[in-house]
Amino acid sequence: MRTWATMLAAGLVAVPSVWGAGSVQAAELVILSNQGATPGVQALADAFSRQSGHKVTVLQETGAALEQRINNGPADLITSNPGPVGDLLKKGKVVAGTVTPFVLASLGVSVRAGAPKPDISTVEAYKAALIAAKSIGYSYGCSGTNVAEGIEKLGLTEQLKAKTVRTDGGPVTQYLAKGDFEIGIQQTNIMVGVPGTDYVGVPPGFLNKPCPSDVALLTVSKEQDAARQMIKFMISPEAAPLLRKTHAEPYKS
Repeated sequence: MRTWATMLAAGLVAVPSVWGAGSVQAAELVILSNQGATPGVQALADAFSRQSGHKVTVLQETGAALEQRINNGPADLITSNPGPVGDLLKKGKVVAGTVTPFVLASLGVSVRAGAPKPDISTVEAYKAALIAAKSIGYSYGCSGTNVAEGIEKLGLTEQLKAKTVRTDGGPVTQYLAKGDFEIGIQQTNIMVGVPGTDYVGVPPGFLNKPCPSDVALLTVSKEQDAARQMIKFMISPEAAPLLRKTHAEPYKS
C-alpha cells in the first residue's frame, strides 16, 4: 500500500487549504493596489498564496494602465481609499456587496537621512517644527488631504503655503531623499525604512488622521471564487499581525 506521503507526492490526494485551492486548479489573481496600501497588500498576498496555492500578483498601476485593467482585465481585486472605490461601485466596475474595509495607515513624518529630527511629540512642538522648517512636502490623495486639514486646524495654511511642495506620483520619501524639502509627511507604512530618509514618528493627537483602504471584487475578474477567498483572508484574524508588521493596522468597524 502506498503511504500517505507517497500518494501526496504523486498528486493522488488533494489536500484542501484553509483559504483555498483544495482540489481545484490554482487560480492566478491580480490585485490592483493603491500606493498607501501596497506594503500590507503584498504581505497578505504572499501569505494567502502560500496557504491556498493560488498565485497572487500585486500591481500598483496608475492612469491609463489602471483604467485598462479595471475595464478589461486581467484583474480581480482592487484596493483604494473609500471614495475611489465608491465611485467604481457606482460605475458598475466592482461587484456590489464586496466592498470591504481592511486596513488603516497612520500619518508619519520623516526627514532626509542624517538631518536633525524635529520634536513632534506634542501639538505645539509639531506646529513649531512646521514653522521652523525651510520646506515641507506631502502628497495628494488621502494622506495629503489629512495633512492639509491638520495644517488648517493649526491655523498655518497661509503661513506655510510658500514653502509647501505637493508631490504628484511616487512616495513622498522619493522626493525627500533627493532633498526636495526638509520634512516629508505621508502614511507611515510607506515611509519607515526608506533609504535616504529617517523616520521621525507620527503626528500628535488629532493631527494623526489615518487613511483607510477598502478592497473590492472587480466585475472583470475571471477568478471570482478565489478572489472572494482573498477578501476573507484580508480581514481574518491571521491578517492582523501581517498588516502590523508593515506599520499599518487592521480596520476596525
